[in-house]
Amino acid sequence: MEASVASPREMKATPTTTAGSRDLSLAALSGLVTVKAVEYPTGLFPPSYIRFNVWSGTLTILVSSAPSGGQGVNVYYGAMHTLDASSSTLPVYMENLVATGAAAYAALEWASFATNRINVGGEDVWRQYLVWGQDRMAGFMRRLSQLSRKNAVRARSMYVPAQPGPSQTSNWGA
Repeated sequence: MEASVASPREMKATPTTTAGSRDLSLAALSGLVTVKAVEYPTGLFPPSYIRFNVWSGTLTILVSSAPSGGQGVNVYYGAMHTLDASSSTLPVYMENLVATGAAAYAALEWASFATNRINVGGEDVWRQYLVWGQDRMAGFMRRLSQLSRKNAVRARSMYVPAQPGPSQTSNWGA
């Protein structure tokens, strides 16, 4: 989960509008982590990115008039990665990192399990697992922090929306 939050899978969905409503349900976006950008109307060049709010599974597009029904809205979002025995959506550069995180969690769990138990390796087996796991976990978290999109420049704050919102209008020329 930490890897998906730090560097989510890049996805795009195109839900359709309901007549007279600015709200779109995000329920169909499985594994949603974050919404990065919203394009409306679609099909323009350059793309028309607009301001939006997300609250409790609903995306509200901040446009001056409510759209008519059946119009597509491109939602660019980050989603959870999947990993199982046969496939993975993790980028290659993250595979070893996720394995390191899994090993760290396993070692910390084993350290907890082995405490106050008889161990073939001696009295300090639990402590050795604990120290090893903590070291790997620190490295895992440090690398995730470096990959995190929270530390990156966000494109959504670097473009001028096609339709300025109320706070972006100016009376300077008046």
